[in-house]
Amino acid sequence: QVQLVESGGGLVQAGGSLRLSCAASGRSFSSYDMAWYRQAPGKEREFVAGISWSGGSTYYADSVKGRFTISRDNAKNTVYLQMNSLKPEDTAIYYCHARPPVGPDYWGQGTQVTVSS
Repeated sequence: QVQLVESGGGLVQAGGSLRLSCAASGRSFSSYDMAWYRQAPGKEREFVAGISWSGGSTYYADSVKGRFTISRDNAKNTVYLQMNSLKPEDTAIYYCHARPPVGPDYWGQGTQVTVSS
């Protein structure tokens, strides 16, 4: 069983920055591909950014490219999402996602990000 705990969300003005963290339990974190998703009110959950188990590959939704950066620290079992130049349309609940090489995927409980105009 893997537990994911997100933190770092909050209220920020447009143009501001936030850094989200996702701390994972377990000893196999370094083998998991990790990602961030988000869900805005009335919308489906969407992919934001992903990072391979080694950190060697990263992936971004077009809407966040150039503004968001995903990274990980396998020694700390933590994945990060640095969000810069935030826009009101980035307002959503942000979820951490873990995909182990075998077995089920895991989701965190989410952290709210609100960007005011």
